[in-house]
Amino acid sequence: MRVLAPSRRRGTKRRWPAYALAAAAVTTTAVTGARAVDPNSAWYETLSKPPWQPPSWAFGAVWTPLYGSIAFAAGHAANRAGGGERRRLVGALAANLALNASWSWLFFAARSPRAGLAGTALLTLSTLGVLRVTVRVDRTAAAALIPYAAWCAFATTLNADIVRRNGGCR
Repeated sequence: MRVLAPSRRRGTKRRWPAYALAAAAVTTTAVTGARAVDPNSAWYETLSKPPWQPPSWAFGAVWTPLYGSIAFAAGHAANRAGGGERRRLVGALAANLALNASWSWLFFAARSPRAGLAGTALLTLSTLGVLRVTVRVDRTAAAALIPYAAWCAFATTLNADIVRRNGGCR
């Protein structure tokens, strides 16, 4: 008879709420941001974009697994963090997800690539901050966030080039 097996199962069951909350937060972020995006709008079509910009369909293809990795990393790290570390982690992730959703509203809904650039630059810095907090708690979760940080940096570069090509665009 193994005493550890039942204990391990109970511990595993208690881990799921962190993953469920992380998935719910990330899903809310994705839906909130997506509501503002219209890559087929006349306004967006008139913007000059760099030739290295991926096609519109690629953004959904990239964001879907990135959101999955964010949810995994958040749940994984939250289960390993305790006390103050957990509060710092949750606070950093909440701020990051708010910035993530706001970019679409700044760029598309407000029709302001310049505001979008400010938003995506803040998102990239926030993502690096989340990585910094996460790596102290859980290296596996931090590694899962590296593609997200890279994509945010790419998005900032792309947004900056759109602003440059369009004379600053308010």
